[in-house]
Amino acid sequence: MARGAQVTAGTSHSGGCQCGAVRYRAAGELGYPHICHCRMCQKAAGNYFLPLGAVMRTDFALTRGKPKWFRSSDLVRRGFCGDCGTPLFYDIPSAESVNITLGSLDDPDAVRPVMQSNTGRKMSWFHALDALPVEPDAGSSEREEAIAASNHQHPDHDTNHWPLGAQT
Repeated sequence: MARGAQVTAGTSHSGGCQCGAVRYRAAGELGYPHICHCRMCQKAAGNYFLPLGAVMRTDFALTRGKPKWFRSSDLVRRGFCGDCGTPLFYDIPSAESVNITLGSLDDPDAVRPVMQSNTGRKMSWFHALDALPVEPDAGSSEREEAIAASNHQHPDHDTNHWPLGAQT
């Protein structure tokens, strides 16, 4: 596990894609939870950075479905849901651990990044984000209420009844 001394406090995490086709469980702690700013992670996430945390392969299991894989380099492959496109994994197949995308966790607030990597590609304006004006709460918007009422996103709650290691 990269940077092995830095781990999360929790000992079990579950997660998956937005549509629910791919679900996983990490029975051990997540090592080196960090934010990667490299250009490949930016592209893979469709975002400005990608939060990742490592779990030992022996403590990791897919509990529903199988991801699609894209080989982003000779060393790395990236797992994602083939149905909804959610980025799920950063994987070096020969490593003892696999990195999961922290945003795909059912409880992403439970894992706080401890480091940033590849900051040469970090957006130059990140320091100003807290100064941006804040929109009103989503509950006050008719558009947000209509979206919530017709939400097709998979709920973040059903992994616990899937046995660790079960494949469906």
